[in-house]
Amino acid sequence: MNNVLVTGGAGYIGSHACKALARAGYRPVSYDNLAYGHEWAVKWGPLEKGDILDAARLGEVLAAYKPSAVIHFAAFIDVGESVRDPAKYYRNNLAGTLGLLDAMRRHGVEKIVFSSTCATYGIPDIVPIAESAPQHPINPYGASKWMIERVLADYGHAYGLRSVALRYFNAAGADPDGELGEDHDPETHLIPLVLDVAKGARPNVTIFGEDYATQDGTCVRDYVHVSDLADAHILAMQGLEGHELRSAYNLGTGEGHSVAQVIACAERVTGRKIAATRGPRRPGDPATLLADPSLAKSELHWTPRRTAISDIIETAWRWRRGR
Repeated sequence: MNNVLVTGGAGYIGSHACKALARAGYRPVSYDNLAYGHEWAVKWGPLEKGDILDAARLGEVLAAYKPSAVIHFAAFIDVGESVRDPAKYYRNNLAGTLGLLDAMRRHGVEKIVFSSTCATYGIPDIVPIAESAPQHPINPYGASKWMIERVLADYGHAYGLRSVALRYFNAAGADPDGELGEDHDPETHLIPLVLDVAKGARPNVTIFGEDYATQDGTCVRDYVHVSDLADAHILAMQGLEGHELRSAYNLGTGEGHSVAQVIACAERVTGRKIAATRGPRRPGDPATLLADPSLAKSELHWTPRRTAISDIIETAWRWRRGR
């Protein structure tokens, strides 16, 4: 059996990637401390409990399973928290990744797919954003991911590590089969917050800023279905096995939807009114974040299958309603 170590495999995107790995004939080995992941989400391979900062535990797991590659999701992702407590983010995201890479070197694992983010670009000068755009992250979360990309490049030159970073935009939706979904605590992402209002689990959702230079004044984002993201990780891993890849690829649909459009679409999907309150702009929120995904399509042969925002919201609603 071809084992693949998935750090953060009990989390939102990691668990969807594990399902995609199993479907492609691999055995995903989830490595997760369950601080934000969920044991119920590990269904397609073993769960090894451990912290990304625990070098000894990582070594035990690598020695036991001898994976052919690592897909690295384990990270803290709350942008606001990263500003309030940057030490937490640099320690876990950056130092934890360094420990993982060194453990991989000790155990002869030479391939890694890294879960990066469009937050490495900061506030873009031009949209859609291509991989060649300058990377000027504006918060510790984005900076930690950008630093890891640099580390991966340096490890490649010095030690022969083969890596690819996937910079994805707004992950959204849920497993179409209903087996997995987004379950963060606290929740910070727009679509689950909106659906919690539809479900009656919260009174309203806040729209942060209505005076942006967009068609309706609210922020525009590129929402990409989580199952499509999972598929991209498998293609990237397979690409590392067969030929040279670029150091990073954008993962998005290339289509933007505003906050107001997402709320209106969620009302249509759910058939329920969604109350919204108005709030000030959040510092550092760009008006528009939109991917240019053409390189991922041409070189990874990745094409998102669920690009309609209504389809993305419908899968998320089916999951959330059933929880």
